Amino acid sequence: MRDKVEEVLDKIRPSLIADGGNVELIAVDDGVVKVKLTGACGGCPMATLTLKMGIERILKQEIPEVKEVVAV
Repeated sequence: MRDKVEEVLDKIRPSLIADGGNVELIAVDDGVVKVKLTGACGGCPMATLTLKMGIERILKQEIPEVKEVVAV
């Protein structure tokens, strides 16, 4: 499942990079994806919105086994 998550993150990354940020996959545990937002995304006030409405939504669409995405 980690490989699938990484593939989907690779599709999302160009948008994050365009805004000066990125996302790093830390772990996948029992449907919970743990990521670290880096660069501009790390300290952005909109980071939670990016995480939940962007990354989590897309991962759940592409990989139904994903239950939640959390920042670590």
